Amino acid sequence: MANTAQARKRARQSLVRRGRNVALKSKLRTHVKNTVKAIASGDKSLASESYKIAVPVIDSSVAKGIIHKNKAARYKSRLNKQIANLS
Repeated sequence: MANTAQARKRARQSLVRRGRNVALKSKLRTHVKNTVKAIASGDKSLASESYKIAVPVIDSSVAKGIIHKNKAARYKSRLNKQIANLS
């Protein structure tokens, strides 16, 4: 257990931050998953719309430090490539 007031405060802050980070990461995964499902359905317009919704979520996750910028670029690149390959 934390022995100092500072350590107790840091413990409280870390719980709040962890909760926020978990929620944001879950939101990110949900949007990516929805885009992947739209791609799997084969509907290019639905996949494209889903991708347009997912991109700002991915970018905001980078800005908030949830994921690395290269991981975000990889997500966007792979999803966009899959959408482009739909007939």
